[in-house]
Amino acid sequence: MNFKLFFLCLLASFLDCKSQNIPLYIGTYTDGDSKGIYQATFNSETGELTHFQLVAETQDPSYIAYSPDKKFMYAVGEGGTGTVSAFKVEENGTLEILNTVPSNGGAPCHISINPAGDKAVVSNYVGGSVSVYEIKNDGSLYPAYQVFEYSTKEKVSHAHSAQFYKSNLFVSDLGMDAVYIYTLNNDGKTYNLVSSSSVSISEKAGPRHFVLTKAGDFIYNINEYASTITASKKEINGFLLIGHYSTLSKDYKVANSCADIHLSKNENFLYGSNRGENTIAVFERNTDDGTLTKIQNIDVEGEWPRNFTLDPSGKFLLVANQKSNNISVFKINQTSGKLSYLKSVKTPSPVCLLF
Repeated sequence: MNFKLFFLCLLASFLDCKSQNIPLYIGTYTDGDSKGIYQATFNSETGELTHFQLVAETQDPSYIAYSPDKKFMYAVGEGGTGTVSAFKVEENGTLEILNTVPSNGGAPCHISINPAGDKAVVSNYVGGSVSVYEIKNDGSLYPAYQVFEYSTKEKVSHAHSAQFYKSNLFVSDLGMDAVYIYTLNNDGKTYNLVSSSSVSISEKAGPRHFVLTKAGDFIYNINEYASTITASKKEINGFLLIGHYSTLSKDYKVANSCADIHLSKNENFLYGSNRGENTIAVFERNTDDGTLTKIQNIDVEGEWPRNFTLDPSGKFLLVANQKSNNISVFKINQTSGKLSYLKSVKTPSPVCLLF
C-alpha cells in the first residue's frame, strides 16, 4: 500500500513537472547566425529556458503566430519579395511546411489569426499594404483575397500591425499616423473601411503596435517615433483620446524607437519596449478610466528589444533583444506589476517570441 502511494506521488510529481515545461517559439532575422524559427522549453515555475532547437529553416521569419488550436503556425518572410508561410506543428515541436504565398508587399512584418482560425491578416511595411487571407481546413493558406493600400501623394504608408477583434479589423500604420478600423461585411469574408481617424494619433508619432482590452473598451497604441503610448476609450462613434504617455525615463535624451506593447493578464498593468534606451516601460493602469501612470523603466539587459511577450501564467515577461542576440527573462510582481531581472540566454537575432 505504501509502495503504491509512493508510486502515485512520484507519478503526480512527474506530470506536474512536465506541465510546467511549455514550448516557446522564436522568430528571427536570418542575416547572421540564425537559420529560421527556433523552439525552446520554458519552465513556468523557474523561468528557465532550455533545449533550443531549429524547427524550421526559412528566411527572415520576423513575426510568427499560432492558429487558435496551436496545430498550425504562420510566419512572414520579411526578406526578398515578401512571403507568408503556413506550417503544421508536429508532436516533437518541429514545423512541417504546408505552403507559401505572396504577402503582396515588401517587408511583411506582422501577422495575426482571427479567433475562428479561418482568416489571417499580414502587414507589409514597405509599400504599406495589408493582405487578408482565408485559411484552408488543412491549415494552408489561399492567396490573399483582399488587399488594402494606404499611401497617398503626400505620405508613404508603413503598415506595421493588424488584429482581428470580433467583427472588426484594426490596422496600425506608422507612416500615415493612422489606425484604420474595418467591419466585416454580410458575406462573412470581406471587410469594409469604417474609419481612418477613430483613434487620435499625433502627427509623426508613428503608431506601430497596439493592444485592446478584452472587452474592447480601451485601445493602447505604442508610437515608434514619438516614444509614447496613446490611450483611448471606446465611444459610440470611435475612440475618445485619454492621453499620450512618454515611455522614456525623464533623464533620457538620446534617440529612441518604441516597438512592442502588451497588457498584463489581469489588465492592471501595461508594458512597452524602448529601442535605444533599451528598457521596458511599466505602467499602472486605471481600469475604470483607462489612464496610465508610469511606475518603472527597467533595463532589458540587452540591445534593441524589438519584441516581448508574457508567458501563459502571467508571471514572467520575456524580451527578444535583436542586436545583442539574447532573450532576457523577467519576473512580474503580481501585486505591483513591476519587473525584476532573472536571467539571459543567447539566441541569434531574436525578434518575435510566441507561447
